[in-house]
Amino acid sequence: MHNLLDDYAHDNALRDVSARLKLLLGLASMLICVSAPTPAAALFVAATLSLAVVLLARIPGRVYFHLLLLPLSFALLSACVVAFMHGDGRTLFSLSIFGLDLAVKEEGANLALLLLARTFGGMCSLYFIALTTPMIEIFATLRYLHLPTSFIELSMMIYRYIFVFLDQAARIHSAQVMRLGDSGARRSLDSFAMLSSVLFLRSWEQGERLIIAMDSRCYDGKLDIMEQAVKATGRQMLAVGAHLALASSIAVLCREPSLL
Repeated sequence: MHNLLDDYAHDNALRDVSARLKLLLGLASMLICVSAPTPAAALFVAATLSLAVVLLARIPGRVYFHLLLLPLSFALLSACVVAFMHGDGRTLFSLSIFGLDLAVKEEGANLALLLLARTFGGMCSLYFIALTTPMIEIFATLRYLHLPTSFIELSMMIYRYIFVFLDQAARIHSAQVMRLGDSGARRSLDSFAMLSSVLFLRSWEQGERLIIAMDSRCYDGKLDIMEQAVKATGRQMLAVGAHLALASSIAVLCREPSLL
């Protein structure tokens, strides 16, 4: 997945658009989604940014759909819990399980729909950034915003070595599976414990190797970041401004909390 996202981020139709403008669009849209009192603005953001990813950035729709499945499944489960456990008002749906009466009230259903819409809009905003903007340009933008250098460099190292450790874990797990380490619940638990301990030791060793490698290359406490100097055009800034203004207007005008 790391390689997949990076490949699309480096090779998409919006690659040459200013990274700062794309970050502004994604982050501002995310803020609109989480602050909107009704699902209208979040659904508008989700629809427009999804169309931008598929049509403008030319990311395959099937890939984008599969990327959204996992977070949406968790959001749907959370929304169901909220619908049954929260709210008052008119009963919309009820059932009985093992003598326990469960009911979906009007207020709980409204809150569940709002939660689901906010999650969907926020994930579409996040995927818009991830699929159109390489991480190195995001780090360069953070440096442009004068965030602490130590925070940026630590983020760069964490981002790089998360996937190194995932690769190590995948190799260890494959070796365990080939040796029938997952045959049975007890052996699976033992294999997981062994994988965790070995991965911790590998992580420690990899950190020491990293320090030695950086010292041997005369590391002075600063990592240089190569930034692609791309300026946003007037048409692009106008399009982003119009999108954010329209989404904000929908969030302000659609303030009726009751949906059902």
